[in-house]
Amino acid sequence: MAEERIEYFGVNHVALVARDMAETVDFYENVLEMPLVKTIEFANGRGQHFFFDCGGGALIAFFWFPDAPPAAPGIASMHEDVRGKGSVTAHASMNHLAISVPLEKFDAYVARLRSKGIKAYVINHDDSPAGAAAEMHDGVWIRSVYFRDPNGIHMEMAALTRAFRPDDVAHDPVNARGEHVALKQTVPAE
Repeated sequence: MAEERIEYFGVNHVALVARDMAETVDFYENVLEMPLVKTIEFANGRGQHFFFDCGGGALIAFFWFPDAPPAAPGIASMHEDVRGKGSVTAHASMNHLAISVPLEKFDAYVARLRSKGIKAYVINHDDSPAGAAAEMHDGVWIRSVYFRDPNGIHMEMAALTRAFRPDDVAHDPVNARGEHVALKQTVPAE
């Protein structure tokens, strides 16, 4: 008898590092409208750890450390000029943080971000070789708006346009040498 799959309830939290916790709180509470739900002050001035509610039981957390190294764009995070420099980041880095939003409110949320002075750009992702379309069409599977928080973290609000289908898994992964390796089913099917 096959063992049951591990049961998941979605992302609990993503932990990031803030340059300025006060500025971070202002941005997440007042621009993105995510309530601050938990704060921790570490003993002996070692830092802080704050949590924001991003919906569906998920949290975004930030550490602040007094001696944290500066950001390393293009290495540990996306370069600010994503369109010119690309979106490649180093192994084990956080490329970007995506938060789900309702499709029917997507355009209003983009307008709301822009009205608050946030530079934001929209991409309609599809399965074309370019991976994106300027206009909506039946092949678009997700709409994304990209922007940065005050710490330089590349963020995305994402709205799925349809449910995932079996044909959405159509590519074998590559190994460290860039060679395709056949997919293996390692957990029991439901």
